[in-house]
Amino acid sequence: MAGQGMTSGVGAMLLALSLLWGGSFLFVGIAVAELPPFTIVALRVGLAALALWAVLALTGARVPRSARIWAAFLAMGCLNNAIPFSLIVWGQTQIASGLAAILNATTPIFTVLLAHWLTADERLTGAKLAGVGLGLAGVAVMVGLDALEGLGAAVPAQLAVLAAALSYAAAGIFGRRFRAMGVSPLTTAAGQVTGSALLILPLALWLERPWALAAPSAGTWAAVAALALLSTALAYLLYFRILAAAGATVLLLVTFLIPPSAIAMGWLVLDERLEPRHAAGLALILAGLAAIDGRAARLIRRGKRPPPPSPRPARRPPAP
Repeated sequence: MAGQGMTSGVGAMLLALSLLWGGSFLFVGIAVAELPPFTIVALRVGLAALALWAVLALTGARVPRSARIWAAFLAMGCLNNAIPFSLIVWGQTQIASGLAAILNATTPIFTVLLAHWLTADERLTGAKLAGVGLGLAGVAVMVGLDALEGLGAAVPAQLAVLAAALSYAAAGIFGRRFRAMGVSPLTTAAGQVTGSALLILPLALWLERPWALAAPSAGTWAAVAALALLSTALAYLLYFRILAAAGATVLLLVTFLIPPSAIAMGWLVLDERLEPRHAAGLALILAGLAAIDGRAARLIRRGKRPPPPSPRPARRPPAP
């Protein structure tokens, strides 16, 4: 079941998730100055897994023992972290981050299409398509249309980022099964990042030999800790709560909200300048979210309906 849809509580969690993931760009920007990318990713998911299992132990929750559940954790970690992280890291070695952000914002498009084909309760509608189009246009305007100048070059890298977006969409659909399996969002978050760590750690050890690197500074360790605890552990707890409550289509709308969150944090923390295109892009994104939510359109349609006819007064019987 897709759950309750876009309620105010789900909207608040979606905004919080976008802030946590928007902040990851800031933390990665600090850490990448001293650490290679796969090492950062391995530390991110590894430390997040330790934190989430510690919380589970404190709450007395039972660790799943079913091989079926652990296979699902591993598959989710592959679809939601190992594959897209690797593809985006490789893609960004050849294309600009702005173009990568726009291509990554195609995730909701893939989500609404996959949800229509693979689920019974998240069907494709004209309003959803229009909303996704508005959201994607808003991301493009906010990031800057000049980022599209490189659209014809480095095609393999662009396809890699699009494949990452498709993998994120598939993860959103796949992750619906954990609710049906009776696995809590906290346990699912811990299991997924554990699966991700098991997949990514060997890559980091093989490709980057982190034991041979110079010791990172305290600032880098603080950024890695924030990336692991806030942008991963807490973020995935919210991710699976939203998925259980509202479904994959609503969940992956967070992709539209990440660029505004990242830009807002850059303005607040790094004193970066806000431009008119940022406001225009945000307006398009909000219009897209409203179209996908559908409640505004329902209220408008309800307001256009003619009032029900007044009941006719009962006729008095003729006098004798």
